[in-house]
Amino acid sequence: MINPIKQINKTFESRVRLGIMSILMVNASVDFNALKEILEITDGNLASHLKALESEEMISVSKQFISRKPNTSYSATDKGRQIFTSHLNALENLIRSNESKT
Repeated sequence: MINPIKQINKTFESRVRLGIMSILMVNASVDFNALKEILEITDGNLASHLKALESEEMISVSKQFISRKPNTSYSATDKGRQIFTSHLNALENLIRSNESKT
C-alpha cells in the first residue's frame, strides 16, 4: 500500500494556495480583487501565492482593460485541476486510511 501522506502535494501546504485553487476549481475565472476579498489577504500576499501557482503552471493569467481600468483574472489550468484533484484524493485517502485506527 502506498503511504497516503506521500501523495499530498507540498504546493498546497499553504492555506492561501489551497484557497486560491479551491476557488478556481469551481469558477471559470476570478479576478484579483475578488480573490483578495474572498481570502481576506493583502495584495502582496496574494500576488506572491499567485506567482508561485503560475510558475508551477497550475493557473493561467489573463490581463485586459475594463472601462479603461486594468483587470487581471486567473483560472485553473488543466494541469492545475489534475494536480489539485490528486491532492484532494490523497487527503481523502489519508483520512479513510485512519478511520478504523482510532
